[in-house]
Amino acid sequence: MELKNVCAFGDSVMKGIVIDEKNSPVGGVKYKISDKGFAARCGSVLNIEVDNFARFGGVVSQGLKLIGRYVERIKESDFVLFEYGGNDCDYNWRAIAENPYAVHVPNTPIPQFVSCYSTLIDTAREAGGRPVLLSLPVLDPNRFFKHVTRGLNAENVLQWLGGSVLAIDRWHSRYNMEIFRLGSEKDVPVIDITSVFLEKKDYSDYICDDGIHPNERGHELIASAIMDYVNKRI
Repeated sequence: MELKNVCAFGDSVMKGIVIDEKNSPVGGVKYKISDKGFAARCGSVLNIEVDNFARFGGVVSQGLKLIGRYVERIKESDFVLFEYGGNDCDYNWRAIAENPYAVHVPNTPIPQFVSCYSTLIDTAREAGGRPVLLSLPVLDPNRFFKHVTRGLNAENVLQWLGGSVLAIDRWHSRYNMEIFRLGSEKDVPVIDITSVFLEKKDYSDYICDDGIHPNERGHELIASAIMDYVNKRI
């Protein structure tokens, strides 16, 4: 099959966002869109057009709103690539720091995440697209904790986490499991971009200092996983 066009929906990872190390202020973080993001890399290698509709901070419910705007583009595409979950599983850390004893819910609770993602898959199919899901890249819980608690009461956040930053990683993995489960239930391919990080002796080398965004080396890993999938199946 000769590929010509792919539509991509997702969050900042799909968009190719990395930390702009040269221009980040002291004690702060500035982001930029890298021209070496995995979507751009794959498009270049395959010599295809990638319509990247991903948004910084994107969650799956936003994807549902976006996809309706691009029905015609989806009809013309070979595949519709989805990458959601990283922001969906995130929390309002300021609220947690201010009151660790209150009940806090993620941006998209798991039942809603599964329901919205399922609808997103169905919507893409109804529009004539062939959906493909990406699993989640790993996160570095220590860096992520340091990043999200900057300027906050970190001890309160750690208390809410049960005393271990590893709780962040476990929660993130829950959403990743749901993605694989959705792929199986909906008969949708899931490209595993998680394992290429876990195979590394220290995958932190492939993650930005914020603990959540892959750096350009990480994007190279993701691109290699996608290209491996493409070369084997298309």
